[in-house]
Amino acid sequence: MEKYKILKDLVKFNTIKDKENKEIIEYIENYLKNLGFKTEYKTKDLVMSIGKNQKLGFLGHTDTVEYIEEFKNPFELTLKDGYLYGLGACDMKGGIAAMLDAVSNINFSNLKNGMKLYFTYDEEIGFGGVYELVKNKEIFPEYMIFGEPTNNEILTGHKGLIEYEIYFKGLKAHSSNPAKGISANMNSVKFLNKLDEFYNNEIKIDEEKAYEILYTTMNVGTMHGGSARNSVPAYCEISIDFRIANNKHIEKITKKVEELANKYKAKINIIELIEPFIDNIDFIKETKTANFMTEASMISGAKRMILGTGPVTAHEVNEHISVESYEKLVQQYEKIIYKICK
Repeated sequence: MEKYKILKDLVKFNTIKDKENKEIIEYIENYLKNLGFKTEYKTKDLVMSIGKNQKLGFLGHTDTVEYIEEFKNPFELTLKDGYLYGLGACDMKGGIAAMLDAVSNINFSNLKNGMKLYFTYDEEIGFGGVYELVKNKEIFPEYMIFGEPTNNEILTGHKGLIEYEIYFKGLKAHSSNPAKGISANMNSVKFLNKLDEFYNNEIKIDEEKAYEILYTTMNVGTMHGGSARNSVPAYCEISIDFRIANNKHIEKITKKVEELANKYKAKINIIELIEPFIDNIDFIKETKTANFMTEASMISGAKRMILGTGPVTAHEVNEHISVESYEKLVQQYEKIIYKICK
């Protein structure tokens, strides 16, 4: 296990909802300082750099999702049958450990271009860490690598996202005389029927070949309305998300949702609006994309690559990666560093 000491150390930190953010950030900072990196920025985020003309950046989030009881010893890295088990081993402490392992093998004095390493918080809930960097007007390098799990495939794009919370206000009345009330539940159903009709006729049919799921998807995640079986409901709340395959869908969807909200007396709250992207990288021949969201969407002006460990067991019980994938990822990171920073 000494060979995987960095990952073992990272897994020990309980970073669910950033609980031990300070501790993991200090561990990473001290490790990189010993390699000659300097601290550029430090809050709950950490930015480290080495060399001049920093052309390449790596980004990893330090937080993890919560675990369920079936996950035995989540904060202890376990090696079994060629697999490394531990909370965050895949998403994405494995990626971070590979970054740290890779840079420890590089002689930066022989390279013309330097690099930056970014470590963020709050990725699993609200992207707070990367938003902080953007708000702080961080200038990112020309090339950025995000260590999310990809089973060692380089992905150069992913879909966008629109997340809505929509609130319907009705008028409460006894169900024996529903005409005296206004049903918030029925208005939400009518709203959704019209939105679904619009989606199937105008959005879903417009496909993008770059994605595994070729079209923009729509999902009604939650519905909460009413207080009793014998009352006309005065309130209903629904949540919807669209995974956007084409930028032009954003304007179409937002316009239609606003139109229907006005018709059915609803209030709209946009939780997230993120554009899709596909970047062209000169040394990558085949374009592959991710179906999931990453912090790459929040960063503009850089050529973005998503590259991490496998198998992809993010958010699963007994999260794990293979030893083979981890060691290959370290080599992939080293190769990219030499290619871009030479």
